[in-house]
Amino acid sequence: MSDSQDCKTETRGRAAGLEVRGTEILEQRMLVPNVNVLTVRAPAVARKIQPGQFIILRVDDHSERIPLTVADWDREAGTVTCIFMQVGTSTQKLGATKPGDRLPTFVGPLGHPLELENYGTVVLTGGCYGIGALYPAARRLKELGNTVIAMVEARGSFLLYWVEKYRPVVDEIIISTFDGSKPGKKGEGPLHLADLLASGRHVDRIFALGCTFMMFETAKATQPFGIKTIVSLNPIMIDGTGMCGACRVVVGGETKFACVDGPDFDAHQVDWELLLSRRKPYMEAEAVSVENW
Repeated sequence: MSDSQDCKTETRGRAAGLEVRGTEILEQRMLVPNVNVLTVRAPAVARKIQPGQFIILRVDDHSERIPLTVADWDREAGTVTCIFMQVGTSTQKLGATKPGDRLPTFVGPLGHPLELENYGTVVLTGGCYGIGALYPAARRLKELGNTVIAMVEARGSFLLYWVEKYRPVVDEIIISTFDGSKPGKKGEGPLHLADLLASGRHVDRIFALGCTFMMFETAKATQPFGIKTIVSLNPIMIDGTGMCGACRVVVGGETKFACVDGPDFDAHQVDWELLLSRRKPYMEAEAVSVENW
């Protein structure tokens, strides 16, 4: 389907996104072990995407639908870039694609854009795929006049990426590696974030994106300081339009759908125990699927 034939889907009274069939892959390569960058030609999505939003794609007609937060775009060139981790069968299939291949499904933008304004001093903390996914927010926050601090974490220096890409759009970068293999901080990012706040450094807003446990730890680290912390939740998701209910989360005692009510929520209002437990039911089936593939 060409861009002029984009299908618009409506959900909860608002546009859920544009579906483009036969989306061409322009770049697909591994940045660091198990973390890949994907760039596609999707002008209709590139024109509308905003920081914090995501897309859903399928690698082939028999693959599951994968939600990926958008990490960059070029409106003039009509390109959209995502960072993804090779974990299950579908992401490994995606990691096996090459430039020139086409995706049968590429839908977006989905979810609400991040609410960004001039807060003052902002910390963005990311790990794994979250390093790339937070980049658009960093760029926009800097444009709005904020002092932007990027805290990037990885298990080792060999898993760090995009550090140089961040430098023009932030005021400070704090790097932490679990094994201390990179000059900077040793240990997990949330611990260093807590140390930063305990030192008296004034921070007005915090954004965190990475694995669920990392975001959970960030929420615990920032809550004693009373600084609003926004996380991008990544529950199991199927259709991305609020119809299946698979991505339901509890925030502030209310049930929300991450796809249409989020994906960004106040970290201190999230029921983390429920979210962590709901990500586990299909782990055995996923392992079998990878082995069979």
